[in-house]
Amino acid sequence: MPGFITDPADIPTYLLAGGRSSRMGTNKAFALLGGERLLTRIAARIGQQQKMPAALNADADWPDAIGLRLVPDTIPGKLGPLAGVLTAIRDATVKHPHASHIATVPIDSPFFPIDLVARLAQAIAGRDEIVIAASLGRDHPVFGLWPMTIADDLETWILTNGKRRARDFLLRHMVRTVDFATIQTPIEPLDPFFNINTPDDLIAAERWLAALEQTS
Repeated sequence: MPGFITDPADIPTYLLAGGRSSRMGTNKAFALLGGERLLTRIAARIGQQQKMPAALNADADWPDAIGLRLVPDTIPGKLGPLAGVLTAIRDATVKHPHASHIATVPIDSPFFPIDLVARLAQAIAGRDEIVIAASLGRDHPVFGLWPMTIADDLETWILTNGKRRARDFLLRHMVRTVDFATIQTPIEPLDPFFNINTPDDLIAAERWLAALEQTS
C-alpha cells in the first residue's frame, strides 16, 4: 500500500560528487571498476530505480558529466556532503516544485541496493521527515531522502556550524532509519554501502564485483 510518497520512482535524485577525493589521489568518480567508471555505474544503478535521469552535484568545471545535468554547490568551499544536499534541494525547488523530497546517492558506493529509494520512501510518513539508510549498525546519511522544507535551516547550519557533522544536523529534525541487510557472496557478506575512498578500496571492490558476478 502506498505511503506518504505515492511513487518513489518520481523522486528527483542527485548524485553527490563534490568531495575532494584526497585519499584516492585522483577524482574517484572516474576510477574504473570492472572496466567502467564509478560515476557511470552509479548513474546506471540509480537509473534502474527512477523515472527521470539523476542530476550530478559536482564542481562547475567537471570534465565529463556523462550527459547528466550538472548542479554545482550553491555555497563554495567544498563544505561537505550536506552542502550537496542543500544544493539538491534548492535545485529541485525550481526544477521539481511539486516534489516533497529529493534523494541523494554518493558516487563512490557501487553496490547500493537496487530498491534503495523505494524502501526509503516507504518509511516516510510526513512532508518534513528525513529518512536515511543504515547497515551493520552504521548510518549512511548520504543515502537519504531529504524534505524540501529543511532548506533554510540546513543553509543556516552549514554557514554557522564549524564542524558540519551530518549526525549533528540530523538531531535537529525528525529522522527515520531504514536498515539494509548485507549481500551474500561466495567470499563473505558484503555491506551494500561499501564505499571506495582509496586505491586499496578499489582493489577490494574488484574482488567484490567478481564475487557478485559468480552469483548472478
